[in-house]
Amino acid sequence: MLNSIPRPMLINLSIVLRPLIYQFFKGNNFTDPIDGRSYRKFLPYGYGKQRDNALSPGTLSLERHRQMWLYLQNETDFFTKNYKVLHIAPEQEFLRKFRKMKNLDYTSADLFSPIVDVKADILDLPFEDESYDVIFCNHVLEHIVDDRKAMSELYRVMKKGGWGIFQVPMKNSLEKTYEDFSIKDPKERQKHFGQYDHVRWYGMDYFDRLQSVGFQTDANFYSRKFPVHERQRFGLMENEILPLVFKK
Repeated sequence: MLNSIPRPMLINLSIVLRPLIYQFFKGNNFTDPIDGRSYRKFLPYGYGKQRDNALSPGTLSLERHRQMWLYLQNETDFFTKNYKVLHIAPEQEFLRKFRKMKNLDYTSADLFSPIVDVKADILDLPFEDESYDVIFCNHVLEHIVDDRKAMSELYRVMKKGGWGIFQVPMKNSLEKTYEDFSIKDPKERQKHFGQYDHVRWYGMDYFDRLQSVGFQTDANFYSRKFPVHERQRFGLMENEILPLVFKK
């Protein structure tokens, strides 16, 4: 049922109904680190086969969002240091929170979204070289045929010494990325790539692609830093990679 509703619409609905949602799902089994609230359960989510306890009722965050938040909170000075930040296709809950942070000079950008600061094509970003300390670009590159051009643009606008998080759908079992640009039918893309508007499944060579444009990378299994009971409490996936990039 939830999969038939676009996540932006779900998030808007969640914000309106948040007090009721908190009361209905209130409990002690799961904790969403993004809003700090505890719930008796998370909701199932996923294209095709659903994952149990994947979607937080309050923020509508998924496992990858909570892993990213925990990394930023525990391993970086993102919440305290003055940073100039570029966020491509921002997640709405992150957008709402990051805009309020006084230590950030925060710019959101997307080609189509009506809620971002700048309308921008990731293949031709309208920003000067070495403009941003931190760049987030999550679940975007799998939509882009010329992903290396997009990566090179992200590298161009990142400052020397900058860093970022570029999450993509990955299959850790794949050594080589699976892509076939002749597949254009949405149903066939869903079948081959997991979603109707994706053009590839990334394999572990994703990091080779990032390195080819200049980035240093870290295929970080950050969830594994937590003991099993904490992974379960936060609703994390043990084998999900947090792709970190750096411009030295």
